Amino acid sequence: MAKLRITQIISSNGETKRQKENLRVLGVRRMHKPVEVEKNPVTLGQVAKIAHLVKVEEID
Repeated sequence: MAKLRITQIISSNGETKRQKENLRVLGVRRMHKPVEVEKNPVTLGQVAKIAHLVKVEEID
């Protein structure tokens, strides 16, 4: 199954609690440290809510 590489590029300071929770649930802990997660509808929905904070790449 395909994976997504998610890298936080903008600070979460000043963002809503929900957006910070989405970062935490996806496993993003620090800026510029990539995490790999499975690509599924739940993950895509979470990424859509924080798209302005992260860079997303699809990997195989």
